Amino acid sequence: MCFLSLLREYFYRSCGWEYSRVVSIIVFSYVNLLFLTFSLIMTMVLGELRVNESQMPLVASFLKSYSEASGLKSRLPFILFISPGWLRLVLKPSFLLLYHLFVSIIMFLYNLAMFITPLWLALIFGVVVGWLWKPKWAFNSSCLQFRFPWPLNSQPLNHPSTATSISLGREKDARPLVTEHDLLHLTNLVQEKDAGPAWIQMMDRSTPTMSYQAWRRDPQSGPPQYRSRTVFEDASPEIVRDFFWDDEFRLKWDDMLIYASVIQDCPLTGTMMVHWMRKFPFFCSDREYIIGRRIWDAGEAYYCVTKGVPYSSMPRHSKPKRVDLYYSSWCVRAVKSRKDDRLTSCEVLLFHHEDMGIPWEIAKLGVRQGMWGAVKKFDPGLRIYQKERASGTPLSRYAQAAKINTKISAEYLRSLENTTNDLLESENQDSSGKPIGRNIPKLLIVGGAIALACTLDQGLLTKAVIFGVARRFAKIGRRL
Repeated sequence: MCFLSLLREYFYRSCGWEYSRVVSIIVFSYVNLLFLTFSLIMTMVLGELRVNESQMPLVASFLKSYSEASGLKSRLPFILFISPGWLRLVLKPSFLLLYHLFVSIIMFLYNLAMFITPLWLALIFGVVVGWLWKPKWAFNSSCLQFRFPWPLNSQPLNHPSTATSISLGREKDARPLVTEHDLLHLTNLVQEKDAGPAWIQMMDRSTPTMSYQAWRRDPQSGPPQYRSRTVFEDASPEIVRDFFWDDEFRLKWDDMLIYASVIQDCPLTGTMMVHWMRKFPFFCSDREYIIGRRIWDAGEAYYCVTKGVPYSSMPRHSKPKRVDLYYSSWCVRAVKSRKDDRLTSCEVLLFHHEDMGIPWEIAKLGVRQGMWGAVKKFDPGLRIYQKERASGTPLSRYAQAAKINTKISAEYLRSLENTTNDLLESENQDSSGKPIGRNIPKLLIVGGAIALACTLDQGLLTKAVIFGVARRFAKIGRRL
């Protein structure tokens, strides 16, 4: 042990604490391995000696004397209580093998835990700090600010920190929150034409009145994306559409939603801007959402688009943190029931992704663990909602907005898709038709700037000026 201490002190002075700890663990593990090998050899030797019964007291006395003289009694206390009967058991090869193997494994795990514990503590500390703290510049980034030109008519609401509720006069005076491009994106997701990565199934559960399937995929950039298919028995698409749109009723069955209010709405298209606050587990602070949403009626299906939108009139706060990247859209349509072939069931195809500001791997773990616990609340909530609607309960503001939607036809969707494809093809042709020679001056300018900056060693100011001038010339060459 003195040798290990000296070796550890040497590496600490030369390489630092972590390297010395690693070296000491490796050396100590090697010593344990040598000790185990020596024990096995001694076991074989003692097994060959086959100590007789008359020699047992003599061997026991020798072991006691040797342990007292060498200080082993502090490390092996059982030697003080050794007797001829115990000696027979101790000298068995199988006992010595198991004992030394057990001691070596325990010591190795102990040293490994002592080395890994600081790393785990540092990791946990970093994750907690990342969740609880965010620099002010991340909240005040100008790229996330957006001025919304809709007129505001203030009305008091119940919540003390709510935004004002607004009714829009004319759609032509308003900048649309959700457009036909969002509709086209949702239809491509439903028809699996979005050219994204393949979906990986992660859940398939069912109850007597509901079935649920879920998939996940990881795009090259951005958070994980989820796709789910939920089928409700004995439910109409209109009821299911209003059920998921009605935030006033959602507060009764969705435990994560703690606050919802309307910021703006349009009486012509039913487009809404809503303010959400959602509750997360204790290790994660609450989240705030500014959501724009709209419904299209395609005859046989309802396309409901909801996504995060910028809104500079509502300032950001450290708590709750605002989620900017949010997308949750679904397609609601009638399907055949599992009981018979009648169209008495309702299918909901949901596509969802958001960036909550936590590591995506941790977010995936949380979604996988809590998905079914949240999904199984859909069906009881829907049945209560059906009963309330059947009893003639007045419609909420959200349910009334769900009935105001834009009616479209299948031909319109096809024409919209064809128009978008034509625009993409024309853009690709324009980009491919540009001569390659126009990009050469930019490369020459940047390369010349690097060579000149490396040649003229006159400090950072000279290099900054050279690169600034080269950047301006590169922009001019790109316009040509």
